[in-house]
Amino acid sequence: MSFEDKTLTCKDCGAEFTFSASEQEFYAEKGFQNDPARCPECRSARKRQRNGGGRNTGEREMFTVTCAECGVETQVPFKPNNDRPVYCRDCYQKQREYSY
Repeated sequence: MSFEDKTLTCKDCGAEFTFSASEQEFYAEKGFQNDPARCPECRSARKRQRNGGGRNTGEREMFTVTCAECGVETQVPFKPNNDRPVYCRDCYQKQREYSY
């Protein structure tokens, strides 16, 4: 199946964002039926809000990156410095399995 980049509108902030072909492929592989309704920033904020649960803990700064393996947009808790590849969670797990 062939995918093409789509422009979607975030239901929270109203900003337009790109749902890339690689992200669509990832969603299809996972069996997800719906396109994302929120932009990456609002998804991240919502996730932090859910995970924080109202606790008064310091929030970790997250950085949006593109996975070096599959091309999906993801967030990581460190600032990449371009001297090493950065992977999404699934590709990182695969990399760890291969190194053992």
